[in-house]
Amino acid sequence: MMTTHVTGTHEEWLAARLKLLAAEKQLTHHSDLLAQQRQALPWVRVDKTYRFETDKGSATLKDLFQGRSQLLVYHFMFGPDYTAGCPSCSAIADSFDGFVSHLANHDVTLAAVSRAPIAKLSAYKERMGWSFPWASSQGGDFNFDFNVSFTEEEQRKGDIEYNYMRGAHAMDAVPAPEPVVQFANSCGTDAVTYARDRPGLSAFVMEDGVIYHTYSTYARGLDGIWGMYQWLDRAPLGRNETGIWWRRHDEYEKC
Repeated sequence: MMTTHVTGTHEEWLAARLKLLAAEKQLTHHSDLLAQQRQALPWVRVDKTYRFETDKGSATLKDLFQGRSQLLVYHFMFGPDYTAGCPSCSAIADSFDGFVSHLANHDVTLAAVSRAPIAKLSAYKERMGWSFPWASSQGGDFNFDFNVSFTEEEQRKGDIEYNYMRGAHAMDAVPAPEPVVQFANSCGTDAVTYARDRPGLSAFVMEDGVIYHTYSTYARGLDGIWGMYQWLDRAPLGRNETGIWWRRHDEYEKC
């Protein structure tokens, strides 16, 4: 069977590749400019005292820095009523677990924060074979203040501020979208409960003992740290998706 994709000579491929290379260089340049704009955002002082539970005991936000000047927090979807972490967040965590030590040696601490109790987080972390720091914000305001967790009342009223938009979001549709139902089932909960937590990334810096919030991103803003997609975008068939295909890494059949 012959391929349905366009074929050509090496010379034709090279001409097309050089044209694409010019576009890739443009994108890289634009990405560099965006990074500079992120770093130029005004810093917002964090005066509120946040408390967390870690596998080493109670901690403050300052403690999560672990003596470094910069802190990146991945807002991992693992609500108090979940029995397992979100499969999408788990795939993202697979991507960053290996380079936590590299960031640590560049004055940056990368940690995950979720609302589930620390016992659940620690057990799941062991199951997944991860080593990154993971703190529980259960019972505190941290997740709510950084717009990754929401109350039942906010959800009922459709008054959710997520990804810099206020109102009802796709995850809050009734009936719930099939992917949300599927993910909720895999986390041992229902779609409504599952949707009270959302993914995100927040950045903080500490200067002269004062903590500042510098950046947050959500939803598709996390694509850049979702490692498997960066590889798939360079594969011959790209993302090639027809639905939810990924699972936790220990749930695939062994090849």
